[in-house]
Amino acid sequence: MKRYTISIFTENFIGLLNRVSIIFTRRHLNIESITASESEVKDVYRYTIVLTTTEEQVLKVVRQLEKIVDVLKAFYHTDEETIFQEIALYKIRTSSLSQSNAEQLVRKHNARVLSLAEDFTVLEKTGYKEDTQAFLEDLASVGVLEFARSGRVAITKPMKELAAYLGELEHLN
Repeated sequence: MKRYTISIFTENFIGLLNRVSIIFTRRHLNIESITASESEVKDVYRYTIVLTTTEEQVLKVVRQLEKIVDVLKAFYHTDEETIFQEIALYKIRTSSLSQSNAEQLVRKHNARVLSLAEDFTVLEKTGYKEDTQAFLEDLASVGVLEFARSGRVAITKPMKELAAYLGELEHLN
């Protein structure tokens, strides 16, 4: 079992996320994180999905994903083949921030103050899931009111430019 990042490039159609998630559900695969955004190519969108499975299973999933009409291309990569980050937001009481250890924790984890209000302060930490989780655990001593973490945002190292691939695809049709 290994952690894989799947990048799916699609057109933007209603219901596509549902069709994508069904492929994982049918194979009893748990999606650890999912993000969706525009890509570098106009009108092409990217889903980034993280899961832990075997290479054989992830290959089957990618092949199945590419059978969906609105999917232009899907790729999978290991953690070593990607550059990735997550962002996490932490809401704590502003009065907690005055405690010396809270201030030290912010510095220790290279977090930053995103918003400072009378009642609460929002902190931001960008990094790997393990980093944002460690900061959450350390902040438990001062009390976390709210916590939210994004899914993985990833760029792959060994990939042909998407625009070049789409150009080749057009020539085949």
